[in-house]
Amino acid sequence: MTSFTKVILFTDTDGRARFREEQVALGEGTPQSQLSPLLPSGGYQLRQSPVGFRSNPHCSPYPQWVFILRGTMVIGLADGSTRSFGPGEHFYSADLLPEGATFDARLHGHWSAQQGADALQTLFVRG
Repeated sequence: MTSFTKVILFTDTDGRARFREEQVALGEGTPQSQLSPLLPSGGYQLRQSPVGFRSNPHCSPYPQWVFILRGTMVIGLADGSTRSFGPGEHFYSADLLPEGATFDARLHGHWSAQQGADALQTLFVRG
C-alpha cells in the first residue's frame, strides 16, 4: 500500500520541540488517485512573510498543517538544529506548550524564518 510521509514538529516528553515522521496510508480511491481517509480540519489561513522575516521563539497555538507555497521557511529548535521547507513541502506543527508549563525559550517551541530572495507564502490548515 502506498503512503504519504507526514513530517511532524512535536513536543517531546522532555518539553523540547523535535521532528519525527510517520506514514499516512493511502488506501482509498483508485490506483490512479490514491487517497488517505478523510481527515478533520478547522479552517485555514494564508500568510505572507517578507524577506528578512524571523519570528521569536514560540509554541504552536494549536495543531496545524503548514504548507509552503512560495519561498523557503526555516524552522529552528531550542537544541540549535534547523530544518528548511521549500515550495510544495509541508509539516504538521504540533509543538504545543506542555500542560501546566510556563513558556521558556531555552526549552520550548521553535522559531521560523524566511530564507532566500522570495517572500515566504504559507498555508496553515488547522488540524
